[in-house]
Amino acid sequence: MYQPKKYKKSNREYLFNFIDKNPFATLVLQGDRFLATHIPVLLKGKPSAFSLYSHIANSNEMLPFLKDGVEVLLIFQGANGYVSSSWYEEKDISTWDYSAVHVNATIKLQNRTELEESLKKLVFRFEKEQEKPLFYDELPEKMLEEHLPLITGFWCEPFKVVGVAKLHQSYKKEDIASTVNHLMQSGCPMSIELAKDIEQENDLQ
Repeated sequence: MYQPKKYKKSNREYLFNFIDKNPFATLVLQGDRFLATHIPVLLKGKPSAFSLYSHIANSNEMLPFLKDGVEVLLIFQGANGYVSSSWYEEKDISTWDYSAVHVNATIKLQNRTELEESLKKLVFRFEKEQEKPLFYDELPEKMLEEHLPLITGFWCEPFKVVGVAKLHQSYKKEDIASTVNHLMQSGCPMSIELAKDIEQENDLQ
């Protein structure tokens, strides 16, 4: 990961919370070529020591290479967006603000019990806020029995976790405020989220 010093994020609590907030990740591994897939990935543990878990379809071309001990890269991204220098008080170069966390990890395949527990937690995490949630245990048993053989679950044991947040640090307060205002007025959900990240990083709230 490219990490200019002023944008580098190494606090374990920040990295943990970032992953928790942005769980839809890109999983990359070396097969017969570099392979990538996009999946929700959840945390188990605490900031000082955690594992990650997910699953892929058995029809995914990545499956033959997904084995115990294999090294993978997980990429978690926050909000990002273009920032026009026309928003500044003086002429400058336009830029792109973003944040991300990279996790280098080794794979450990799950057994059936672990896979089922992982699926229960995954469904609960995203279903609990629904008006009429439908949890894993409420699905027809026949449906689950037909589905489980079609997927493979796995743990990711991190050995390196790094982060970056390029959010207008070191810019003039007036330019930061103007950037936040323009992003907020864009009407784009990601730009609005980026504006909030910039506000928080620069203590404008």
